[in-house]
Amino acid sequence: MARIYPFRAWRYNPSSVRLDDVVTQPYDKISPAMQQAYYQRSPFNLVRIILGLPELFDAERGESVYTRAARDFRAWREQGVLTQEKDPCIFAYSQRFKVPGTEIVKERRGFIALGQLHDYADKVVFRHEQTLSKPKSDRLNLLKATHAHFGQIFMLYSDPAGSVEKILYEGNGPAEAEVTDEYGVLHRLWRINDPAVIRLLTTAMADRKLIIADGHHRYETALNYSKEHAPTSPAKYETSATQLPQPAYPEAAVMMTFVNMDSDGLVVLPTHRVVHSLPAFDPAAFATAAQEFFTVEPLPTAEAPNYVATLTAQQGTAFVAVTRTGAFLLRSRPETVAATLSALPERQRALDLSALHSIILDRLLGLDAEKVREQTNIRYLRDAGEAVDQVRRGEADAVFLTNPVSMEQLREVAFAGDVMPQKSTDFFPKLLSGLTIYAHD
Repeated sequence: MARIYPFRAWRYNPSSVRLDDVVTQPYDKISPAMQQAYYQRSPFNLVRIILGLPELFDAERGESVYTRAARDFRAWREQGVLTQEKDPCIFAYSQRFKVPGTEIVKERRGFIALGQLHDYADKVVFRHEQTLSKPKSDRLNLLKATHAHFGQIFMLYSDPAGSVEKILYEGNGPAEAEVTDEYGVLHRLWRINDPAVIRLLTTAMADRKLIIADGHHRYETALNYSKEHAPTSPAKYETSATQLPQPAYPEAAVMMTFVNMDSDGLVVLPTHRVVHSLPAFDPAAFATAAQEFFTVEPLPTAEAPNYVATLTAQQGTAFVAVTRTGAFLLRSRPETVAATLSALPERQRALDLSALHSIILDRLLGLDAEKVREQTNIRYLRDAGEAVDQVRRGEADAVFLTNPVSMEQLREVAFAGDVMPQKSTDFFPKLLSGLTIYAHD
């Protein structure tokens, strides 16, 4: 049972700052250049809290990025830069965008609310990828210092009839907040504080199962933190006619954005694999070795969009490999690949990326799971053009262009309790951080 709750969000005060100057992409999508740009936009930009820069003599002063984050968050509330909603709210949140590489315009609609934290064993919240200890440690340090969540976990639920969106968006007037981000995405927000509408929404969501689209590390961090702060006798979930539902205790829930996985506005992009710093990579030898598992067809030198178009037209598992000496179309030999992946669960065997990781990266290039996990010789890029350019500039040995994972594949793998290879999905666009903030105190 998915339990959602309205909350008294902290939000940037429009009389003090421009929203454009203070919101950011999620912390793990902020490059060093973006970090510097955010710093320069405003002394109140959220990057100073979620991804602060270390300062000289931090150790001597007993300071850190986390202590400064806590101090800034406290000061911004005291100064009125951030103000708190008077009533518990849920927020309708839409994102209008152009699909990268096309002229197609879509709108993704969802809502921001608190969601109860569950162990995966409860079979209410499902993951689709493994997590790493280092990012979880970083987010835990920030959570312990600030006692707040500044970005939302991206959650998927199934609603083929679109009943939840009808509750949220029918009759909505102009958005009360909107901002266009650096990728040209228009983000709009509507406050919903009508208790009757909130009860309709909580009831409509009660029988849903949730899949984490983005935010696995933050979810697991919040879950562990919640367990540490659980009272001996937590309050019961309230659903009376006079009181809106609320978490049993503040740490029992985390801020989430919920999106219907059956909607047309949900876009998953491929994440291409750039392999670099191999001790002795020989493109010709690689192509020969790959013939055991794939048909290997040399491709003429072209720009990345041509390679992507070739790949998109293929049926079955296929990749385009671009090396310093040329490019190849790799199409799987189904029986051989299936036999090689026989140790994997059935749903994972059907994923293109399982063949890429288990056969190409591990068996042919010697990049085992540990090297992939630590990103010793691999980078992940959304932009096929940049990935190909890195090879041509001599900054990488090869790039493997991939097709995106489908929503049906994601759904099947997650609900079966399996996980995909790292960086299997790239949901576009990302959710902005700083639109709403959930503080435990």
